[in-house]
Amino acid sequence: MALVTTTEMFKKAYEGGYAIGAFNVNNMEIVQAITEAAGELNSPIILQVSAGARKYANHTYLVKLVEAAIAENPNIPIALHLDHGADFDICKSCVDGGFTSVMIDASKYSFEENIEITKKVVEYAHAHNVVVEAELGKLAGIEDDVNVSAEDSSYTQPDEVEEFVTKTGVDSLAIAIGTSHGAFKFKPGTKPQLRFDILHEIEQRIPGFPIVLHGASSVPQNYVKIINENGGALKDAIGVPEDQLREAARSAVCKINIDSDLRLGLTAGIRQVMNEHPDYFDPRQYLTVARANVKDVVAHKIKEVLGSAGKA
Repeated sequence: MALVTTTEMFKKAYEGGYAIGAFNVNNMEIVQAITEAAGELNSPIILQVSAGARKYANHTYLVKLVEAAIAENPNIPIALHLDHGADFDICKSCVDGGFTSVMIDASKYSFEENIEITKKVVEYAHAHNVVVEAELGKLAGIEDDVNVSAEDSSYTQPDEVEEFVTKTGVDSLAIAIGTSHGAFKFKPGTKPQLRFDILHEIEQRIPGFPIVLHGASSVPQNYVKIINENGGALKDAIGVPEDQLREAARSAVCKINIDSDLRLGLTAGIRQVMNEHPDYFDPRQYLTVARANVKDVVAHKIKEVLGSAGKA
C-alpha cells in the first residue's frame, strides 16, 4: 500500500466514533515502533514531521524511513503529514517532496490573514492531491519551533469556524479547547479539563467536518518516574487525562496528535539502561529498550484512547 491522504481515514473515524493517532517521528526507531504497533493492531496511522524533525533528520531521510515502514507494514493505511508548517514555502516543499498531508499554522496572524495564507496553501496542495489542516485559536506550550505563552493562547471561537472552513477550503481544522504542547501542560494542583462545550458547538456549526486536537499527550507518569529516578529532572510534568481524549475521539475529533509521550518513553528507556549498565556504549543496547517503550505507548493509545484498533 502506498502513502494515502487522510480523507478516507477521517470519514471512517468520524462515522465510527474513533480517532486516528498522529505520531511525530524523528528517527528510525520511532518510525519502527509506531508502525509495528499499528501493524500488529491493524490500525490506520498518521506519521507527522515537524519543522524541527526536518532540520534534525533531513526531509529525504524521513520520507525514505516512512517508505521502508510501508514496505514492512503493507496492510495498514499510513499518511505522511507536515506538522505546524509555518508558511507557504515549507508546505509547498513538503507537497512537492512526497507528503500526502500538510498543516499550515497561521494561527498567530489575524483571522483575515489566517484565511488568506491558508487558502493559498489549500489551492496549491489540492492541485497536487494533498490535503490540508489549518489551525484556528492558539494552543499554549512549546513544541519545536512552536512557542505560545499561556497569556497569548486563546480558545477557538465557534462563531468563526464556518466562515474559516468555507473561505479556505481546508480539509480539517485544529482547534484550541484546553490542550497544550509539551510535557508541562497544567499547573500542579489544577484539574485539567477540556472545553467540550466549545467542541460540541463547533460540531453543530460544521457537522461532519473532521476536527484535530494538538498538544494531546497525557505524559505517562511511569515514564516520568523512571526518568527522574535515573538522573532526570522532570518536575510537575502533567498531561491531558486519557478519559477526556477518549471522549473527544467519540465526537468530531478525528485526529489526535501525540509527541511528548513518545519522547518520554524513549528517554526513559535510554536513561534506565545507561544508568543500570554504565559499561554499555553500543547504541543498539539502549535504543532497543527505548524503541520497545515507544511501541508500548503507541499500542496503548491505539487500544485505550483512540479506539482505532482493527479499523485499517
